[in-house]
Amino acid sequence: MNATVTPVDQHKVTLTIEVPAKDVKKGIDQAVKRIAGQVNIPGFRKGKAPRRILEMNFGKEAILDEAFETIAGRAYQEALRANELTPVSEPEIEKVTFAEGSDLVFKATFVKRPEVTLGEYKGLEAEKGDMTVSEEEIQEQLDNIRNQQAKMVVAPEGAKVEKGDFAVIDYDGFVDEKPFAGGSAKSYPLEIGSGNFIPGFEDQLIGHAAGEDVEVKVTFPEEYHATELAGKEAIFKVHINDIKRKELPELNDEFAKEASSYDTIEELKADLRKQMEVDKNRRVMDAYATELVQKAVEASTVDIPEIMVDERVEQMIQELSMNMESRGLSLDQYFKFSNQTLDGLKAEYKESAAKNVRTDLVLEAIAKAENIEVTPDDLNMEVFTMANQFGADPKEVWNVIAKEGRVSMLANSVARKKAAGFIVANAKGNEAPKAE
Repeated sequence: MNATVTPVDQHKVTLTIEVPAKDVKKGIDQAVKRIAGQVNIPGFRKGKAPRRILEMNFGKEAILDEAFETIAGRAYQEALRANELTPVSEPEIEKVTFAEGSDLVFKATFVKRPEVTLGEYKGLEAEKGDMTVSEEEIQEQLDNIRNQQAKMVVAPEGAKVEKGDFAVIDYDGFVDEKPFAGGSAKSYPLEIGSGNFIPGFEDQLIGHAAGEDVEVKVTFPEEYHATELAGKEAIFKVHINDIKRKELPELNDEFAKEASSYDTIEELKADLRKQMEVDKNRRVMDAYATELVQKAVEASTVDIPEIMVDERVEQMIQELSMNMESRGLSLDQYFKFSNQTLDGLKAEYKESAAKNVRTDLVLEAIAKAENIEVTPDDLNMEVFTMANQFGADPKEVWNVIAKEGRVSMLANSVARKKAAGFIVANAKGNEAPKAE
């Protein structure tokens, strides 16, 4: 087999592939056997019908088409390996010559994976954030726990609605003096200051007492999900049934016992500090690694084919769709609620998709330059981590990956992670000490 590479443009190439006549004959013979083994022809055992009978039933072209698929597919893969080319698009196949007893010549035109010119990726420098957990941060976490443990109590008689209160209300909404769908409710517990209602609604209840009727005037946002209400002025007739407030528990040993497995508030605070230090350390190191990798990407040069960006955008949309489905929503429903369109979402994702593709290409080039290998243990650890995230059995996760033919994708992902680790390990101040 011979193959020559001809550039078409900056990203596209054409492989002209020649297959010797003897290999063409072998391919045709294999196609005959394969077809014979797949069909039932009266008077012949399965797999035993001669070629002339197959041609009478299915036509000579059917056999040659089957043979071409096999011969060309095998030769195409061999030519890619020989010329160290990786396609990122499906090839456009053109038959040049294909006849029994002659050489096969065909062309395969495709977009190839772009080459990366690496810049500096060793000895990079980035600032690490402060990993200290302050007393204020611990207090904020304690306050969050207090809020979770809080009890709702009826506000004292004569109390007025304040920010942070829950106003239990009945309301009826009107646009152009007519009620509208979804504009009324009974005994709705509205947290004042939550921003859950139309801007301005909650503020107009502040200062009113239980038992009062309040007329609330608001304007629906221009970007409101219900287009028939977007930008419209509305009046809500509101009755305040009750005012409820959170009663926060005191921060003492009794609180620690009820809110945790600890006997004292000091033990609870010590455990919170430990957990928060681990979490902050992880977040700081993630940000540090991200900055270093970004510097390595910015120092490198690569011209990305548009098709790779488009494919990454499609992948991001599929991930969004799966996320929505896990919440019981379809992608169409998401578009309706977010006032978004598919084309708008694609345009919105394009910049980050291009950035992600560029980062992947640079990390894979670093992995290749540094001969970073992905071992079976690396793959097992990655599968174990994925299984933990989804609460699944690692064996089942591995079976799915293998069944869907995604082992190479998994290996590439691990290689990129190891390349990112290499950048961090070789950053300024992190280098291993040199031997004397």
